[in-house]
Amino acid sequence: MRLVTRGDLDGVTSAVLLTTMEKIYSIELVHPQDITDKKFEITENDIMANLPYHPGCAMWFDHHELTESNEKPPESFKGRHTIAPSVSRVIYDYYSSDKLAQYEYLVAETDRLDSAQINIEEVINPSGIILLGFTIDSRSGIGRFNKYFVDLVAWLKTMPIEKVLNQPEVLERVKVLRENNKAFLDILKKASRQEGNVVITDLRQIKKVPAGNRFLIYTLFPKANVSMRLQWGPDMKFVAVTLGHNIFNRTSRSDCGRICSDFGGGGHKGAGACPLKPEKAKQQIAEIIERLKKEG
Repeated sequence: MRLVTRGDLDGVTSAVLLTTMEKIYSIELVHPQDITDKKFEITENDIMANLPYHPGCAMWFDHHELTESNEKPPESFKGRHTIAPSVSRVIYDYYSSDKLAQYEYLVAETDRLDSAQINIEEVINPSGIILLGFTIDSRSGIGRFNKYFVDLVAWLKTMPIEKVLNQPEVLERVKVLRENNKAFLDILKKASRQEGNVVITDLRQIKKVPAGNRFLIYTLFPKANVSMRLQWGPDMKFVAVTLGHNIFNRTSRSDCGRICSDFGGGGHKGAGACPLKPEKAKQQIAEIIERLKKEG
């Protein structure tokens, strides 16, 4: 079997669990939009996790709200879909096996990071599994990590987290994050503005965005309860829009996933993403901002 998942900590933990319970010979990292747009071929030998449903897969696990832009699974599909802090939690509960008991803490910490249940200190000075998660967050901007992802899966299955954090590649990524945080904060200050309850960060004019923690924006705009981040997709073919609730000011009533699904993307209530065609981006960005302001 092949595991097809997303490249983040939730994907890593899911891979740890699924490779323990199933015979998986390879792992493929895919962006959710590639499933929605049918740009990636899914076969009956694939187990999917943390991605929109595809009727061709053997098993499917997800924890996001179902959106209009994605296919709906039949009642008889193999796997599980339920709203949960992480897809790792969905998988862990699905198997409910003693084989997975050793990963209980890993799953619990993945829950916290994926649902953004972390505090300011953990954003500014993260440690343990939370720190590890930031080293494989594509939104941190550290770079490609397919091999790193596979290595993390192997390390987490055979080493305690303290030893994983001392692996040379992990140490290097932590160093990059910490060295670039100040430059990233400076960019955020220059490229961000607040409109009502919304903080908008437009990175489309920045040639090279430093690596940085995506939650730092909320330390700069504590009164905003929801954020919008704009940047170019690959080859400037689309504008990538990311929405998220302020994790330190949890007063937003907006449904980020629902809003993004109306523009061809998806997510869940607290976070979502969607691609916008460049020629329509200006108008649609304004529409999204107005919805975020209206929903409060």
